[in-house]
Amino acid sequence: MGFQIINHTANLCVVGGGLSGLCAAVAAARHGLKVALMHDRPMLGGNASSEIRMWVCGAQGRDNRETGLLEEIMMENQYRNPDKNYYIWDGILYGLAKREENITLILNCSCLDASMKEGAIEAVTGWQTTTQRYHRVRAALFADCSGDSILAPLTGASFRAGREARGEFDESIQPEQADACTMGMSCMFQAEETGEPQEFIPPDWAEHITEEQLVHRKADLNSPMENFWYLELGGMRDTISDTEEIRDELLSLAYGIWDYLKNSPQEREKNRNWRLSWMGELPGKRESRRYEGPYIMNQNDVRSGGSFIDEVAYGGWSMDDHHPAGFRTDEEPTIYHTVPSPYGIPYRCLYSRDVPNLFFAGRNISVSHAALSSCRVMGTCAMLGQAVGTAAYIAVARHCLPKDISARYVAYLQRLLMDDDCYLPHFRRPISTLCENAALEGEGLGLECLRDGMDRDRAEETHAWSGEIGNRITYTFETPCHISRIRLVFDSDLNRRTLPCPENSMNRNMFHNRRLCYVPSHMPTTMLKRYRITACCLDGGRRTVVEEEKNYLRLRKYAVDVSGCTGLVLEPLETWGSEVVRIFAFEAE
Repeated sequence: MGFQIINHTANLCVVGGGLSGLCAAVAAARHGLKVALMHDRPMLGGNASSEIRMWVCGAQGRDNRETGLLEEIMMENQYRNPDKNYYIWDGILYGLAKREENITLILNCSCLDASMKEGAIEAVTGWQTTTQRYHRVRAALFADCSGDSILAPLTGASFRAGREARGEFDESIQPEQADACTMGMSCMFQAEETGEPQEFIPPDWAEHITEEQLVHRKADLNSPMENFWYLELGGMRDTISDTEEIRDELLSLAYGIWDYLKNSPQEREKNRNWRLSWMGELPGKRESRRYEGPYIMNQNDVRSGGSFIDEVAYGGWSMDDHHPAGFRTDEEPTIYHTVPSPYGIPYRCLYSRDVPNLFFAGRNISVSHAALSSCRVMGTCAMLGQAVGTAAYIAVARHCLPKDISARYVAYLQRLLMDDDCYLPHFRRPISTLCENAALEGEGLGLECLRDGMDRDRAEETHAWSGEIGNRITYTFETPCHISRIRLVFDSDLNRRTLPCPENSMNRNMFHNRRLCYVPSHMPTTMLKRYRITACCLDGGRRTVVEEEKNYLRLRKYAVDVSGCTGLVLEPLETWGSEVVRIFAFEAE
């Protein structure tokens, strides 16, 4: 009889539910598209999920943290998950997709086939292991956010893998000759400190680790930055077809490292009260296939600051080029090549050059190996996903293909992204004409920052209004008007300086190893918690149009319906702890 096929129809099908795929799906859904999100694991988040537990890293430097959907996720995590429990984190990622009525979530479903029509993708099919059913999704557009670029071999889309020859793009950090080497993968593990000695008996298949093998690698359970990233293998093999064998070797290595920390003469005394709390059995990958788009961003683009006219995201992590031999090399396990932070990433790197309805986002975008070593981190990948999801909305709304956005609608795409709180380093967000022409009054400092189109501080420039609880900010409009939307951006402490130590210096979303002296987290104290917005009416009366009692989000948009409005008054009533209130944007249209 065969297995049942479940058919779905969508505007956009996203394959892969890591942070890039999740953000692509949510961005498209919030703009009104019907989205099918197919993911081969039981939980969302990819490398950031509880299955793998890699940190969400991104652009380095002051005020460079990624915002948009990613900061929404992070702020919900601060609010709901102060203990940094990975299972609550999983639920936060799941909830982001589940709340969207426009998303059909297809979990535990591995994409295994694609049907083509006139060179474009018509449908993809996946096998759902939990139900023993096939799921087939027909869509106008597809986004491969799978990391391994599963749709490339299924569709014939051009891709590359490994390291380019130094001469191809004149990249100084590439080898003289091209090769198939990549960065490897890692199985992470976590430990917790207890109040009494903890015995560890290693399995007989654990690798025996010696001190000599740990040259350039110093395991330190007391360091908040220790996550054993250097337990890495596979870069000199095929990081797709050899994954199972590499995973087995990684598990042997990980248990061997823990045995060394617990039982070697050099380490056992200082680690006597530590116990293994979690072992990851699914490797976290850094690199495999990379699609080819109309443009391949390279080392020189990164080093020059990436000033592209079609900039839709940014990076800022160093070119962190891991040695392909990973743990098996006696050399440095990685070399951190400095980059300017932030640097722009162009839209032309996010869609296929030969499959017309195929987007991609994540570590599989159109970049060289050298550029990938920087833009592969998940903070950057999330922004790429949001850009793809927003571009898909434009393609559907304008009845065009991804390539047509490059020619006609890039400025519109950038405006939408910035309105959704995605920072674009080389662009300023347009201000509504209504607020630009209105009179703006109030106490505090920096009133004009509320409408300057910069929703974060930059370098030594302050772009926030600052005042005290109870200070009022008032717009008075030139003529009575109809207000349909209010937009606010608050201070979520992008540098995380108001969080407890050591979290305030880590720049990481979760804890890894947990000491007895661990301090739970909390909301950034700079965030505005309670506020009220009042509309001034033509008849002289006032009407409350927004009142929040427990806000924890940086970006807030309100759909309102106020006719004959002569002004708006914003009253900050309470922060999450700070005596100073800071607001980056207060606008209406």
